Amino acid sequence: MTGLGSYLAGIDAALWSAGSVACLMASAWLQRRKDRFGPARHGLIAALIFTALWSACGAVFGVAARPTAIIESLRNLAWIFAVYRLFSVDGRDSAMKPVRPMLAALAFAELINGFGLIALDRAALHSTAPLHLLVSIGGLVLVHNLYGGAGQPARLALRWPAAAIAVLWTFDLNHYAIAFLSGSMPEVTAALRGALGLPIAGLLVLGARERSEELRFRPSRAVTFQSLSLLLIGGYLVVMVAAAQWLTMGGNDSAALLQVAFVSAAAVSVLALTTSERLRGWLRVTLLKHMFQHRYDYRAEWLRFTRTVGQGGHTGVSLHERSIQALADLTESPGGLLLTAGEAGHFELAARWQWPTAQVPAVALEARHARDLASDGYIADLDLLRQTPDPARPLPQWLNDEPRAWAMVPLLHYDRLMGIAVLARPAYARPLDWEDFDLLRVVGSQLASYIAEQLGQAALEEASRFDEFNRRIAFVMHDIKNLASQMGLLARNAELHADNPAFRADMLVTLRNSTDKLNSLVARLSRYGGQMIEGLQPVNAVAVARSVVEALKGAYPVTLIEAVEFDVSANRETLEQVLAHLVQNAIDASSEQQPVFVSVSVDGLNGVIEVVDSGTGMSAEFVRSRLYKPFDSTKPGGFGIGAYEARELVRAMRGRLEVESREGMGTRFAIILPLAETAALIDTMSESGNAGKKVA
Repeated sequence: MTGLGSYLAGIDAALWSAGSVACLMASAWLQRRKDRFGPARHGLIAALIFTALWSACGAVFGVAARPTAIIESLRNLAWIFAVYRLFSVDGRDSAMKPVRPMLAALAFAELINGFGLIALDRAALHSTAPLHLLVSIGGLVLVHNLYGGAGQPARLALRWPAAAIAVLWTFDLNHYAIAFLSGSMPEVTAALRGALGLPIAGLLVLGARERSEELRFRPSRAVTFQSLSLLLIGGYLVVMVAAAQWLTMGGNDSAALLQVAFVSAAAVSVLALTTSERLRGWLRVTLLKHMFQHRYDYRAEWLRFTRTVGQGGHTGVSLHERSIQALADLTESPGGLLLTAGEAGHFELAARWQWPTAQVPAVALEARHARDLASDGYIADLDLLRQTPDPARPLPQWLNDEPRAWAMVPLLHYDRLMGIAVLARPAYARPLDWEDFDLLRVVGSQLASYIAEQLGQAALEEASRFDEFNRRIAFVMHDIKNLASQMGLLARNAELHADNPAFRADMLVTLRNSTDKLNSLVARLSRYGGQMIEGLQPVNAVAVARSVVEALKGAYPVTLIEAVEFDVSANRETLEQVLAHLVQNAIDASSEQQPVFVSVSVDGLNGVIEVVDSGTGMSAEFVRSRLYKPFDSTKPGGFGIGAYEARELVRAMRGRLEVESREGMGTRFAIILPLAETAALIDTMSESGNAGKKVA
């Protein structure tokens, strides 16, 4: 027995010594971490030092020795002071009036206990245990108020010291409760008390580490499901025991009937779970939704989303860029792109946010591929699609080649696809899960409604501008009517007074004034004038390009760098007007003596006339929303219909006008018209088709 007692005493000393060393090391660690715990750091260091001293006394003098008990009182006073200082971490020290009386009462009780231990030769257990119980209970109440009354950000920093103090006083509460009720010192808890320094020191060291606020207790899915399985098994056993007890009172007939019903229900359930993948998936998602804590603080995320989108145009950031930012903030994505539908239905780059290196082609996503990717609000995890391509949802090549592309979110307004957002890969890329999909789908729908509202507002503004233009035309028509009246009167008088020299002189003056007024009206309506396209015929594209270049190169550095001879189906005057407008715009966008290049080439069945400059360039937002917008001009005194008129004239010649531009790098305009042979073949096939329909 003596050997066993010595062995147990050695274990007790080892535990208390380990607690002392751990507290000393933790206090040294906190001394170095001057940026943690704010004004409470020195109080925590003092409490750790007194706890280490108490554990050392317990290891040297014994658990029940009077020096150990006296140092314990000093330890408790140090922890009470540490709690007091912890209240000031989040600024609550100024509102501690209700707490200070309790702090003072606990400190007074601990002082009485300490003086009693000093005065008495041997402290009576029945007199010291109630005081220790009082201090433990009061300390736990203080810890509860400390953590429960803190705000969410402050809780992340306070949880570690609060947990350490709670461990200390919870163990003391149980130890002294057993001692008070049994009337003797419990040896097992007394031996383990010295080891309290280990969890206390560990919790405070964890709290003093960098980014300790981000630490969370997140059990793995496997552990959770295993625990759930154990609970279900336990619940099943409880139900079976209860059913057995009930059957003993119900008779054998009821027992047989219940057994048949139970076996049948179990067989049906197992069969359904085994054969139905959809049911298994629904069960798995439902369990995850209702068993795990949500990743997002939805209130905070929605407030941030509303603030980002609603910050308005006074910041100079367009709605499209704000929409990308709002989506990116949800997933901590560093950048993003927004694709919107162009005139042909294909999706083009509309805006980018903090992603200047993304190489997006003119047609970023074809219309049919966009519909496939955005069907039913499908959110594409691009990493998953790269690993296991889905033939029903093919990715464009540029997205496959862009390593930063992480997710693609459709912006659906009812059944209309308003845009597609491409998010860049965050610093910590994780697979998207159901919670991401739910949140991004809702936010995408909300953003789509904002974009649809902006488009509706823009349509109303454009209609208003057309109305204003119609009112201007009414004044012009009034002036033309007056001029027509003057011309008519002049013609009638000429029949009577044509031989009068004075009349002829007046007639010339009147004609000159009328001509000046008409020219002024034409200049106000269009810079280059506009005429209806009466007919299309073969036109030499190189001759048109040379005529425009020759007319301008004397004053500006305009050069024809490529000239492939071919004829296009066009109207010569109209084609010259369009090309002259594009070259003049390139000159206006370039600095002095900065060259402008014109090239004429063939692309398959079409002829291409390109105008390239290295001027200021245009943003994707400007090209999408303002370049072809009537009456919206960036030039002082401009009418804002030049680019719109050029595009419409090219369309009238059965061609198309393309533009590629980057801010600070320049712009490329391309007039694409069918070759004369191609147009003739199309006309012949069209006439043959119409003739066939008539014969049929």
